[in-house]
Amino acid sequence: MDFLEKLKERAANNKKRIVLPEGIEERTMRAADVVLEEGFADIILIGDPEEIAAESRRHVLKNISKATIVDPKNHEKKEEYTDLLFELRKKKGMSREQAAELVENPLYLSVLMIKNGDADGEVAGADNATGDVLRPAFQIVKTQPGISVVSGAFIMVLKDKEFGEDGIMVFADGAVHPNPTTEELAEIAVSTGQTTRKILGIEPRVAMLSFSTKGSAKHDMVDKVVNATRIAKEKDPDLKIDGELQVDAAIIPEIASKKAPDSQIAGHANVFIFPTLETGNIAYKLVQRLAHAEAIGPVLQGMAAPINDLSRGCSVSDIVGLVAITANQAIG
Repeated sequence: MDFLEKLKERAANNKKRIVLPEGIEERTMRAADVVLEEGFADIILIGDPEEIAAESRRHVLKNISKATIVDPKNHEKKEEYTDLLFELRKKKGMSREQAAELVENPLYLSVLMIKNGDADGEVAGADNATGDVLRPAFQIVKTQPGISVVSGAFIMVLKDKEFGEDGIMVFADGAVHPNPTTEELAEIAVSTGQTTRKILGIEPRVAMLSFSTKGSAKHDMVDKVVNATRIAKEKDPDLKIDGELQVDAAIIPEIASKKAPDSQIAGHANVFIFPTLETGNIAYKLVQRLAHAEAIGPVLQGMAAPINDLSRGCSVSDIVGLVAITANQAIG
């Protein structure tokens, strides 16, 4: 059974309610149809019910009737969500009239549903920019306690099973935060460890990457990684983490024995924390293309609830996969 099938099986055994605010977007509807047919999540589609029904018939989608359809302009909890948004944002200057208008925005409505306990996670972005997807999430759901930064992890599934956890590695941050501070880098490491436990069900072995291994080079950027490693250990004492490590020392036991002989992580890492967004983004794309690896994500981490953002160039299968991941985050 491949990686995504395992995620779907786990999700099917503990169904979560995943809201798709872009309810009349064709790829989203097709993905919802697949999820409902496979039965690994309960789907909430936001959009005009008549339009969704018409589009469902036009695309010959046989399972959309199993979804919960929420009309953003007319539903039974509209006043309740308006009150909730007003209470959350009135100190920021939001009026109740503004709240009532925003509640009709599917991206705000979906996050309010999660905040109110009426949904467990959200997948969006097929038809909206990342900033538009994340803005309501930051305002309403916010970040986890003790975490101030949201980051993006990529689950890398390699054909070569020698590396990582039977060929599975987690890279972060490859999507969100350009140049994290020392404290933020530590938070990204802790969040990625949590993501690895929740989604993969494996114990993370975290390598904090650098161009230096255990003092082989001196530079402020090396100091940043060393200090971030120390802070991450303080934040999560149970997290198996070490740094600073070069990539070869992190994944090849023979090199690790020479460069970092006292490390319990070196040579056996399955989670890789990059010092900047550019290094993480370049690395995941290189591995994806040169090693013909599957890159799943980005999985947004650090939010107080599972909210994930798609590329606007995503495929139906991308959406289905991210729904499976979001459901597993909610389970975790």
